[in-house]
Amino acid sequence: MSETTERADVSGRAFSGKGPLPMLFGVLKTARPRQWVKNVLVFAAPFTAGQIANLGVLVDASIAFVAFSLVASSVYLINDAVDVEADRAHPTKRNRPIAAGIVTIPVAYASAAVFFLAGVGVSFLADWRLLIVLVVYEAIQLAYCFGLKHQPVIDLAIVGSGFLMRLVAGGVATGISLSQWFLLVTAFGSLFMVAGKRFAEVMLYERTGAKIRSSLKKYSASYLRFVWATSAAILIMSYCLWAFEQQQRVPGTVWSVISIVPFVIAVLRYAVDVDCGNAGEPEEIALRDRVLQVLGAAWVVTLACSYYL
Repeated sequence: MSETTERADVSGRAFSGKGPLPMLFGVLKTARPRQWVKNVLVFAAPFTAGQIANLGVLVDASIAFVAFSLVASSVYLINDAVDVEADRAHPTKRNRPIAAGIVTIPVAYASAAVFFLAGVGVSFLADWRLLIVLVVYEAIQLAYCFGLKHQPVIDLAIVGSGFLMRLVAGGVATGISLSQWFLLVTAFGSLFMVAGKRFAEVMLYERTGAKIRSSLKKYSASYLRFVWATSAAILIMSYCLWAFEQQQRVPGTVWSVISIVPFVIAVLRYAVDVDCGNAGEPEEIALRDRVLQVLGAAWVVTLACSYYL
């Protein structure tokens, strides 16, 4: 019996003795509800349009948030099922429910289908164009899971596109057009975070020798540092141009320009974690870094003042 077969057999016996309740919790954990925080990007369109207080718009944006969260969870389930062997060789990912044998692969695929269909069903409550965004997002992410994740640079672009599509989802669900500068902010902001995450994985590999995806073997730490540094520069420039554009649209207010200060400091603060190789999970950094949270809150307040004062 091979080592892989033996491990699968042990995992199967462990699961069979635990019952369905741990499997249910395992499915929910694999759905990664903590990462749903990324989906607040769907509220960016109504917020930057000064429509966040409009009840109808807020409801549509909330529907987009729920729908995108469900569809994204379906991708997480499929991704972990596809990566089960690689995750078992990883120092931390081996504790994920599928890699640990708590959730079987067939159950993971079935649960992914349920999450996706639920997200599609919810999307009809807002706008039919939201359905198109969700289907395109799912198709791109599945292509990533089943092969494109191993293609250097392409994997960065696909993961980064997920954030951009969240922004677009909020726009189509609420019928609000998006500024070209804000689209650039989202695109390069997501590339900045994705490159930082890959940089952390490469640093982990260099420190521990942990098994990593094949595409990462084609990256060097210096190249990824170049990508996230370039992305950060374009991100800050695009945001500044967007902020000055907003000042021209709303004469007499300087709050959008003032928002540049907490925004730039927050980017530089996040860059500290990236440079230390600790940006493996962006949402975890956002949830544990109190200073970054204060900067984020200050940024939101200054933007709110620019629209509602």
